[in-house]
Amino acid sequence: MKKQILYGMLGFLSLLGFAGVFTEARGFLGFFAFAVDFQYFFLKSDEMLEAQLARSASRAFVVGMLMMAAAVLGTLTLGGFTPQRALLTGCTVGWAASVVVYALTAAWYGFRESWGLEP
Repeated sequence: MKKQILYGMLGFLSLLGFAGVFTEARGFLGFFAFAVDFQYFFLKSDEMLEAQLARSASRAFVVGMLMMAAAVLGTLTLGGFTPQRALLTGCTVGWAASVVVYALTAAWYGFRESWGLEP
């Protein structure tokens, strides 16, 4: 199975957004942002695309882990949270940072390719 198909399957996370439509939990509406990942099912697969996706994913992972650590340490020391609450906050911040960094870097690489700029 190509990596591209796995990235396209991330689009199914957007279905969780309907929980925000049909319930009072409006935080689920943010999951609709994953709908853009369905585009990977229709893109032509090549080595450059896979390299761009791998770079975006690795940067998102590193930033997510660093943000998680910073959030946990910050909430424990400055916020006075319990360790369980600090870990939950850290996981939330790290996951959100990973999603944002992945989306922005993948978009940046896509724009650069469409503009004809060097990688």
